[in-house]
Amino acid sequence: MSGNGKKRSPLVAEKRYAADAPKKPAPKKPARARKAAKRAPAKRRGPIGLLTAFIGGIFRAVWRLIWGGTAIVCIMVGLGVFYFASQMPPANSVIDGRARGSVTLQDRFGDTFAWRGDQFGGMITTDTVSPHLVNAVVASEDKRFYRHLGISPRGVASAVRINLRAGRGPLSGNGGSTITQQVAKLLCLGTPFDPNQWDSEAAYEADCRRTTLWRKVKEAVYAMGMEVAYTKDEILTIYLNRAYLGAGSRGFAAASERYFGKSASDLRPAEAAMLSSLLPAPSSRAPTRNLEAAQQRANVVIGLMEVQERLSPELAADARANPATLSSAAKQDTGGYFADWVMASGPEFFTRNTTEDVNIHTTFDQDIQASAEDALTWVFENKVKAGSEAEAAIVVMSADGAVRAMVGGRSAPNPGDFNRAIQARRQPGSAFKPFIFAAALEMDFSPNDYVNDTDMCWSTPGSGDWCPQNYDRQFKGPVTLTESLVESRNIPAVILSENVGRDIVRLVAEGFGIESDLADGPALALGVSESTLIEMTGAYAGILNGGSAVDPYGFVELEVAATNEIFPALAGGIKERVIRERSARELTWMMSQVVDRGTGARAKIDGWQIAGKTGTTQSARDAWFIGFTGDYVTGVWMGYDDNSPLSGVTGGGLPADIWRETMTRVLDGQQPVPLPMQGPGDQLRRSDPNFQPGVAAPQAPAPAAPESPNDGAILDVLNNILNNAN
Repeated sequence: MSGNGKKRSPLVAEKRYAADAPKKPAPKKPARARKAAKRAPAKRRGPIGLLTAFIGGIFRAVWRLIWGGTAIVCIMVGLGVFYFASQMPPANSVIDGRARGSVTLQDRFGDTFAWRGDQFGGMITTDTVSPHLVNAVVASEDKRFYRHLGISPRGVASAVRINLRAGRGPLSGNGGSTITQQVAKLLCLGTPFDPNQWDSEAAYEADCRRTTLWRKVKEAVYAMGMEVAYTKDEILTIYLNRAYLGAGSRGFAAASERYFGKSASDLRPAEAAMLSSLLPAPSSRAPTRNLEAAQQRANVVIGLMEVQERLSPELAADARANPATLSSAAKQDTGGYFADWVMASGPEFFTRNTTEDVNIHTTFDQDIQASAEDALTWVFENKVKAGSEAEAAIVVMSADGAVRAMVGGRSAPNPGDFNRAIQARRQPGSAFKPFIFAAALEMDFSPNDYVNDTDMCWSTPGSGDWCPQNYDRQFKGPVTLTESLVESRNIPAVILSENVGRDIVRLVAEGFGIESDLADGPALALGVSESTLIEMTGAYAGILNGGSAVDPYGFVELEVAATNEIFPALAGGIKERVIRERSARELTWMMSQVVDRGTGARAKIDGWQIAGKTGTTQSARDAWFIGFTGDYVTGVWMGYDDNSPLSGVTGGGLPADIWRETMTRVLDGQQPVPLPMQGPGDQLRRSDPNFQPGVAAPQAPAPAAPESPNDGAILDVLNNILNNAN
């Protein structure tokens, strides 16, 4: 059984019966934690565990609330942005947001000298203006303008920090607003001006600028809506056209013309920087108020442009070396009082409340105005005690009543300031006397007729006797009419007024334009009735032009810019005749003697014939000098606003000095023009030594015959009185 001697492999059951062999169990995987697995019972929590669980619950609730609230806010903001974006009108339809139009005032030669209302220089875009202007505005107002979506959280945070450090409220002072937000405010968040809801445009704009938390939120949403509806250049274009830049200028086009007399497309870096520097406070920063300060602020903007690489170092250095300066019209800044007067005298719907852009052509002369202002300043600096609060006013006009210059006070006015030339009603004193002599000459008196200068009293009902005095407290006996006017003697003036007739004197004064209520008693002759400087100056113009009344005027014609339609002035100029030309010429001669050798001697100008009259009221509360050359009538008043007495001032003193300094400048370089006057000759019609004191009635008064078609009602009344007397 040993076999063949070869070894055999042992039989292996697994191999022999592989199919039937039991399978080896797979190794068990590690058991995983199952959600449903039973956990070991929790241990009891202590106080710390309970507190931790409570805080954790609150945190999770707050976290969910924050995320939920944020989601709701984002949805609401998104809806608000979408709503505002869908409501935005076309960008070019909101360029000119003015509720009223502008008024441009031009002088007698057609040059602009003043502006009123809101000026708008026409639509400009970022493509049509100087690139330096775009860079200056972006650099100074919103350097991230082209990168943000309408609001700048970094800018707001910075502004809040600055306000808090300054001790202000977080929303007071710096606002951190982007240009887009500023445009949103300029558009009043889409709320148009409604005259039925707002008392004025100013009240509407004040409400639009009001800062509250809710308004800032709405402003931010509106700004983002603008970013969706408009391009960046469209937003900046609206800003460039609607921003207020002082002096009535709406938009950079108007401001460029107002301050520099040039188009916004031609602005240099220094000029662009100055305009941009006005944006935070346009009224107080206007270069017409303080040019040096405006230049310093412009340098700050130039620095910002350079740092932000919006201006090369070479151009920045040139801008600092050559700062912006004002145009000649802006530099003079004259005619404020005159402009206010013209605006008040023109039709309201084309001046104060115009909705159109209009040009008003006036009688104004900028050189004469500058002469008057310079003369007034010189006299107060050189002849008036330092610190004096006395005021003065000047009116210069032509013989037809065309006003060439008007100074309503010592300081440059803001629109609407009190104008002493047209609003101050003061007693003219002896400046009223020429009307007495005009009435006497019209009744055929002669300048060489006598009147008695003697101590006299007049009985006035309810006041007893009235006994006036001369300025020198002396009486000279019989004096000619000329002498009594030259020396401004009171008693002869009252006697003459009483003998001619107060009604006649009053009629002549009113005929020449004195509209005030004139006194009924004998004191009428001494100028106790109040009048204005422009009334008195206009009345003297009637004497210069040969005896015809004038209506002082400054308004010539009005032109509507959009249609070029012309509206001429409805009033102003020479009116009806008051006295005969011969009477006016004789009176002019008498008044020339006042300057040649009388109380007005300080008004003399070498080489010129001058006629005029001084006036000083009781206690020297008012001092006047009104005089004329062959071309111009100039009136000067001086006094205190509170009616305090002047110290040592009479009409022949400082007012005459102001008159001379004004007219010396006005007449400089001109050929002398003779006065239209006629002397009486050597005949003394009442030289009889037996002349009755206090009586100066004409021996045979002749009716005054009309001389021209201009003869009017005043002369007719005088003729009737004279005819009845005969």
